[in-house]
Amino acid sequence: MRVSEQQNADEWSSATRVGEALRRRREQIAQRWADAQLFRTVFTVSRDEAVEACRAVLDALADVADAGATEDVDAPGFQAVREQLARMSASRARTGLNPAQIAAEVAALRSPAVEHLGAELDREPDAVVHGALLELTLLMGTLRLVVMETALTEGHELISRQRQQLLEIATPVIKLWDGVVAVPLIGTLDSARSQVVMESLLEAIVAQQARYAILDITGVPTVDSLVAQHLMKTVAAARLMGAECVVSGVRPAIAQTIVHLGIDLGGVVTRASLADALAFALRGLGAGVAASPQPAAQR
Repeated sequence: MRVSEQQNADEWSSATRVGEALRRRREQIAQRWADAQLFRTVFTVSRDEAVEACRAVLDALADVADAGATEDVDAPGFQAVREQLARMSASRARTGLNPAQIAAEVAALRSPAVEHLGAELDREPDAVVHGALLELTLLMGTLRLVVMETALTEGHELISRQRQQLLEIATPVIKLWDGVVAVPLIGTLDSARSQVVMESLLEAIVAQQARYAILDITGVPTVDSLVAQHLMKTVAAARLMGAECVVSGVRPAIAQTIVHLGIDLGGVVTRASLADALAFALRGLGAGVAASPQPAAQR
């Protein structure tokens, strides 16, 4: 047998010994892990819940070791506990821990496992014990990487959910009158936000049975061809739902920009202010709009 083949066989044998030891010492290690910070602060309903979670992780580690994949973060054995590890890391992150601190809590699980592995192999030659301890160290290091990977994935998903929630909060649909709804836009209108605007507006048109929908862009700092395109799509979608869409808040600077870009808004009703747009909608509904009384000095 060549040297490389002998080395692979030795590593396989060491990994297999680790897997066997983890299964035989599963209950003892699980009981120790259940008192560790990572499990104790996540599974708070009962200690039995924490112990069961520890058993699941140990089973996964044993499967990975049996497969000789102690350094593979994508090893199939980890799939069974990835969701659980993600929930654990997310729970610890919500308490204020950063990734390095979560990794330290995972690293703390190594000591009980090493202790029980040593007890399991106490009659084996030193070379065998050393090889098994090395494989266990690699395995626990891989577990730490898997936890960090799931924590980062969970973090990205949380940020995406929060961003979606902020978009929805930043684009409220307001009922101004029976049959009239409005969306006051503030800030930059990108593709993601314009999609939220369109969906929210169409839902409001249906819910309120609105005949007029006002898009107020007073708070939009600039209008370029992309923003104009989004506005046109929203207007077209509102018309398909049976509502007339009015764009208000067209300031002189924005009007000049639209003309300079050669954007055709000829088929869109525009008004200078939200008040003007509301007055237009009320007249369309047949509601009378009285002019504000002037002060006596101006008569």
